Order: sequence, then structure tokens, then C-alpha cells
Amino acid sequence: MDKPVTYLSHYPPTHDNCWSDVKLTTNWPTFLQDNFKLPETVDEAVDRLMMVLDDQQKIALATLQEDDLINLHFSLGMAIRNAFGLHQVDSKLLASCNTAIHPDDVSGLIIKALWEQLTGAGNRL
Repeated sequence: MDKPVTYLSHYPPTHDNCWSDVKLTTNWPTFLQDNFKLPETVDEAVDRLMMVLDDQQKIALATLQEDDLINLHFSLGMAIRNAFGLHQVDSKLLASCNTAIHPDDVSGLIIKALWEQLTGAGNRL
């Protein structure tokens, strides 16, 4: 059964503790065992993150301003780079973005795409 919807007004705009290594990896090992194939596109990576992140993490991300997404570089960004194999030479996810782009940049693209999906920002004109 799904958890009840939590309203954004119940959370302050910063949730640094929800991005801790322990919190981030709580759901990941089982999920990754069940879905061993690494994502090959940004869309696939976002879909995986939507399944892995808990409601608190999704709300924390959705409440950030776009300019503040860079603050996730050493937390969520690092977890993405490591879990999705962005430092591997043959990373299909990295190649799908641009062969000259750095893994740090790709994790930033994934975070931004995830944020856009959570906020609906990608659908605005």
C-alpha cells in the first residue's frame, strides 16, 4: 500500500540529512540486485531513481530551487555516479549524453531531469 501524500508545506526547504549515505543506500541494494542492468539513458536513470528514492527524498528534491541542485553533487550525485557506473569506460549512459561529457556533468543532468519530473518544471513553457 502506498504511503499517504505528504504536503510540501510540512517540510522546510533544506533536508540535508535525507541525502546521507546510509539513507540513500537503504533501498538501493535490493533494487539493484533485481535490476542489475545499468540504465543506458537519462530517462532510464530517472525512472530507476523514482523507484529507489523514498518519499522524503523526493519531496526534499522537489522543494529545492533549480540553482540549488548543484549542492547535491557530493551526495545524490556521487551515489548516481557510483551506482550507475558513470566512471566505467564503456558506460552506455555516459555515451548517450555525449562522449566528451564528464561523469560529474551527467549526474547533474540526471538530477536536473529528476527534479523536472518531480516539479513538472520540464513541462513549463
